[in-house]
Amino acid sequence: MPLFHPVFQDLIKPQWVAVLQELKLSGGLPASELSRRLEVSYMAVKQQCEELKKIGYLERSRVPRTVVGRPEIFYNLSDKADWLFPSAGVGFSIELLDATKALFGDSTPDKLLFQYFQKLEAKWQPVLAKSKSLVERATKLASLREKEGGFVRCGYDPETGFRIEEFHNPLQRIFERYPRAVAMELRMIEQLLATKVTRREVSDARSGQPKVIFDVPTLGNP
Repeated sequence: MPLFHPVFQDLIKPQWVAVLQELKLSGGLPASELSRRLEVSYMAVKQQCEELKKIGYLERSRVPRTVVGRPEIFYNLSDKADWLFPSAGVGFSIELLDATKALFGDSTPDKLLFQYFQKLEAKWQPVLAKSKSLVERATKLASLREKEGGFVRCGYDPETGFRIEEFHNPLQRIFERYPRAVAMELRMIEQLLATKVTRREVSDARSGQPKVIFDVPTLGNP
């Protein structure tokens, strides 16, 4: 049974999948042992590992041989590779929120979500505080949101100002279940940018999530 997330397994080279899964199972291996386990040549394995290292999914080091000889090349997964494997995800989070609602009352999930956005605001505030303009703060915020799993792009209109466009938000299913969290997130964004922000959704029947646009008026407030 594959360990690899099926979405990524469909997108990348099959030989990369085999390397990543074997290193995940083992915790890391010398290139010679990885070659033996995958039943491919040493040079083929080394080439595949170097390609994965180049794009950030593997780390390389050298370990002494147990017998006389030069140190051997050793590969293991990087932190970036964690994203390739299945995790509990948002479904698990929703189950936990539902459980707290059943145990402690209807308002409990909203309280937990409020605390989540407060902590996120406190985490991001020092980063944004170094910005010299509202546009720079908004651009940094978009980058931070993308690191949290969003798919984000920025735009600027001379007449309306700056906007953050989100094509994917990992919290969307939570918003659908607990819609008050939408206002909590918007309040956090306004606090971080220290300005009024307008949130609007643009639905597209051909895609899953609606596109969300955060309009950040910057006229007279660069």
